[in-house]
Amino acid sequence: MFTNFKRVFNFALADFYRNKGISIATIFVLIITIALVTGLFYVYGAGNFIILQVQNKIDITAYFKADTSEQEILDVKDQLLKSLQNVTSVKYVSKEQALVNFTQRHKDNSVFSQALEQVGDNPFLPSLNITTNGLSMQYEQVAKILQSDNFSNLIEKVDFSEKKDTIDKVFSIMSNITKFGLGLALILVIVALLVVFNTIKLAIENSKEEISTMRIVGASSWFVRAPFIIQGALFGSISFVICLVATILLSYFLSSGFALVTGGFNLWDYLIGNLWLIILIQAGFGIGFGIVTSFIVVQKYLKI
Repeated sequence: MFTNFKRVFNFALADFYRNKGISIATIFVLIITIALVTGLFYVYGAGNFIILQVQNKIDITAYFKADTSEQEILDVKDQLLKSLQNVTSVKYVSKEQALVNFTQRHKDNSVFSQALEQVGDNPFLPSLNITTNGLSMQYEQVAKILQSDNFSNLIEKVDFSEKKDTIDKVFSIMSNITKFGLGLALILVIVALLVVFNTIKLAIENSKEEISTMRIVGASSWFVRAPFIIQGALFGSISFVICLVATILLSYFLSSGFALVTGGFNLWDYLIGNLWLIILIQAGFGIGFGIVTSFIVVQKYLKI
């Protein structure tokens, strides 16, 4: 058994070196395929990060009546967090803080400054800024609760109706981008896998005479198939190692620059957090596809 395995392995290596050009081309195509799949995985992670950032900036605001005490507002905040699982953040903004925020935001605008001076007193109302982790319907649910009779004696208004169109558009755009990205990724992966399949097929077809000869002299199907499966695994292993090293290096050196472009998405942290999944993806598409493709292609030449 060991002797047969040694012969098979030596035959695989000999065929690998004999067809160096095709072997290198096959490895190159596999590298491109693995890099593409890995890149799509990173794009998926970055896309989710950006979507989350956008979602966190979408909120609705409940404005309380001027005579509402801070404790009453905080009680409403606690009720929202306890009763609604989709609410991720409820931020209390006092009248004083609202004035400070407005002043800082418009400090270079003399018109607003003069308007505040003419008003004299603080015109702002205390409020709660509410963020959910879901779609527009969840904001609508929060708005309905806040506008119910339970809170009518405390709340002056909720600005959901003013923001509804914007919230709907944002979530619609994000949904369409996600669907488009998944469709494009599927098409690219299928095209890449077809290219890999045909490249490995070309590499094996160069050895079809040797396969026919082995079958004629009585070699078993396993003995004929095994060298090419090993060769496919070799193609995939080399491609996998190269891609993994390249992924680690690029993630490390491009991390800071990419974080600036995407608003904080850290390539290195994403790599560390998903290292085993990335290894599994790269090994699966490299080694796994190399073996499966070799098995399928060589099967054609076993029927003599």
